[in-house]
Amino acid sequence: MIPVRDINPTHRRPVLTILIIAINVLVFLYEVMLPEQARNARFMEWGVVPYRIVNELDLAAAMTLITSMFMHGGWMHILSNMLYLLIFGDNVEDALGHARYLIVYLACGVGAALAQVAVAPDSQVPAIGASGAIAGMLGAYMVFYPTARVESLVFFGFFARLVSLPAVLVLGSWFVLQFFSGVASLGITQTGGVAWFAHIGGFVLGLVVGGLCRLTGCQPRRLASGYQDPYSRYPRSYDR
Repeated sequence: MIPVRDINPTHRRPVLTILIIAINVLVFLYEVMLPEQARNARFMEWGVVPYRIVNELDLAAAMTLITSMFMHGGWMHILSNMLYLLIFGDNVEDALGHARYLIVYLACGVGAALAQVAVAPDSQVPAIGASGAIAGMLGAYMVFYPTARVESLVFFGFFARLVSLPAVLVLGSWFVLQFFSGVASLGITQTGGVAWFAHIGGFVLGLVVGGLCRLTGCQPRRLASGYQDPYSRYPRSYDR
């Protein structure tokens, strides 16, 4: 199942989502222009190395929790991440406002990286990519817009069909895949690949942030035209 777009228009221009995508693309283009040895050195320098975070934490190591979010290991890596951010990030930015969105995005990215560190504290393989932060946006989106329709490519053997599905099904299925893949990877010596627990940690943190926003009254201030807010049936005091 590959999301293509959501049917959930925004009311404000997603300037930060566009800026984050632009920065990721520019950094990636810089990476691909480097010789392989220099590129690998940048991954080690700017990526999150769990062993370094646990045993050699200093300002430079701490900064990798941020810099790692803007690095990617290949074309499919960055294209898939930016697709998900473009589809779901704009609505979360619309809901939270620009400043709050940036804080939540970065916090989810840091939390995702720390989740991966907690699972593999002795690993010396650098973790890079925006997927942990983006997973947080997916979690928040699922809380804010569970019934919004998401058009997705669903594969039936060799055939694919574009199907409109509720966000809770699309994003819930994505999380279930990440969870079971992460559990299956436990105890296996990792030499690279997917940081499953960064995805899991980021998504759960996004759910928590979205839930807190609902409970404390900083829920989406502008719901898309025609969107049915599933929480509207509760008394107003529930949201506050």
